[in-house]
Amino acid sequence: MKAVVKYGQRYGEVELREVPIPEIGPHDVLLEVAAAGVCGSDVEQWKHEVSYTIPTPVIMGHEFCGTVRAVGSAVEGFRPGDRVASETAASICGQCPQCLTGEYNLCPRRLGFGYGLDGAFTRYTRVPARCLHRIPDNVSFEHAALTEPACVAYNAIFVKSRLRPGEPVVVIGPGPIGLFCVQMCRAAGAGKILLVGTRVDRRRLEVGLALGADAIFDVEEEDPAPRILELTGGHGAPLVLDAAGPSEAVRLAMAVVARNGQITKIAWGPRPLNLSLDPLVAKAACLQGSFSHTWRTWEAVLQMMSAGRLDLDRMITHRMTIEQWLEAFHLVERREAVKVVLRPVD
Repeated sequence: MKAVVKYGQRYGEVELREVPIPEIGPHDVLLEVAAAGVCGSDVEQWKHEVSYTIPTPVIMGHEFCGTVRAVGSAVEGFRPGDRVASETAASICGQCPQCLTGEYNLCPRRLGFGYGLDGAFTRYTRVPARCLHRIPDNVSFEHAALTEPACVAYNAIFVKSRLRPGEPVVVIGPGPIGLFCVQMCRAAGAGKILLVGTRVDRRRLEVGLALGADAIFDVEEEDPAPRILELTGGHGAPLVLDAAGPSEAVRLAMAVVARNGQITKIAWGPRPLNLSLDPLVAKAACLQGSFSHTWRTWEAVLQMMSAGRLDLDRMITHRMTIEQWLEAFHLVERREAVKVVLRPVD
């Protein structure tokens, strides 16, 4: 079968290869992939601009869903034919304090699909049964492939942040996770939702307006801080979500967060920040990291999808096969796509 494989540690060392169908263990299922989303981190791995280790070769792809085709001898609760979506924590130790308290997403030995163990840019992949969630009957495979980035936003807002209905929120970065943050804030009854991006994000910013943002800002056209402060009564926003990553985003977040407010940092930023954190001290504001998600988050997001609480059609702008992976990566790199969904080929 064909698969998109990262085979080296340098820029561009990714290619389409023939690989064998994986063997499964007693606690695994063999999943036939129906749809897989392209993440910004996939592009960063292709360019090898990451701050974490990626053992190679590895099949890429960590946002996926499909149909169970075979189950291991110890698997209970799933059978061939089940429609499922998979979490990303492909391997965890099961013994650390984080695993034992249900926060296995923070396991220090965690390995994820697509960058720790083989992922889903292929036809068949091996998945531990503990990672699986049933897809509601009224949720399509294409939509279910977006569960993972939606869960990242859900975890950042409802698990790691303090969000009160009626209060303003600033979202920096209109990528898929930032746009899901807009939708989650809207679902939570936030007040003004203010979305910030750059000139190349114009299409995504417009999508953000359609998804519930009250105002959008292009940092290359104007410094958004004065206008954000004006729209928040001069106080700033109690919650600022950094879904962009670079130091400029952190600097802006500190400028517009309210006193006693919170900045939740979702996006990775491998380069040094080269800025002072004194504004956090002066405002007694909190800088909170947020990473990944857990079982409870996945169940909640799938129910939001089933209930129509999330606009998934606007999120998917391109549909391709894994043979078109390079074109898909370029679309994401140039920010011409919001979300690209890939399907396998024979």
